[in-house]
Amino acid sequence: MIKSMTGYGKAEFETGNKKITVELKTLNSKQLDINSRIPALYREKDIVIRKEMNEKLVRGKMDFSLYLENLGTESNSVINENIVTAYFQQLSSIQEKIGLPVTPEVMQSILRLPDAVKTVYEELDEKEWETIHANLLKVIEAVDQFRCQEGIALEKDIRSNVNEILDLLKQVEPFEKQRLENIKTRITDGLNEIALNGNVDKNRFEQELIYYMEKLDINEEKVRLANHCEYFLETMESSEVAGKKLGFIAQEIGREINTLGSKANESNIQRIVVQMKDSLERIKEQMLNVL
Repeated sequence: MIKSMTGYGKAEFETGNKKITVELKTLNSKQLDINSRIPALYREKDIVIRKEMNEKLVRGKMDFSLYLENLGTESNSVINENIVTAYFQQLSSIQEKIGLPVTPEVMQSILRLPDAVKTVYEELDEKEWETIHANLLKVIEAVDQFRCQEGIALEKDIRSNVNEILDLLKQVEPFEKQRLENIKTRITDGLNEIALNGNVDKNRFEQELIYYMEKLDINEEKVRLANHCEYFLETMESSEVAGKKLGFIAQEIGREINTLGSKANESNIQRIVVQMKDSLERIKEQMLNVL
């Protein structure tokens, strides 16, 4: 069964005094393209996060976000007492010299000065990370399930178009006999027009006819096209990630359809070829999102 590259997963949970949200969105891309937004505290785990997504989701454009909300009353910002005291003493001395009173506004001004307030960076708690990691795996699994559901719809549409090409191929056969008669007639008429004495060398005519019949024969293209379509359907049922492989097979299907059209020399067959190309184009559009 094929998978889509479109997926979404989200988890919200609390650990300690924190509320954490993990969110992952994926879209189609030829390669693995991960864009992560995580707090500085968990930045050291970025490689682990990318490794998990790479192993389980393989490829696609991925937007990963980890949001943190502190539910406690404590703050990471604290007043640097030594610096503030030094600032206060200096300002008090200056105000005393110029005869100004020390007002409450002075303290507000001091707290805006450099290094008056410092940020205390907490260390990563491994138990907290284990909880985050477990939820990360759940989110990745949710994305994978989403991709599977999207893949069902993709597979249905792609399979329908491949079967349409096979059905159209069967419609070519009724026109082949008339096609060969038309070719034979055109060759005969051409030879009659250029014959100087009105006679045609029958042996030479047969040789020329065989040559052009072989050159314009489309049986090999029909067989190869049918085989490519069957191989495409078989590959879709594989448990492996087969998006790129299916893309290569689709290219081969396109080559056989083009050759069939160039050799056809029959209006009805050429109309069928146009319909085949239309079905193949729809397949290629859907293949852009197949994992």
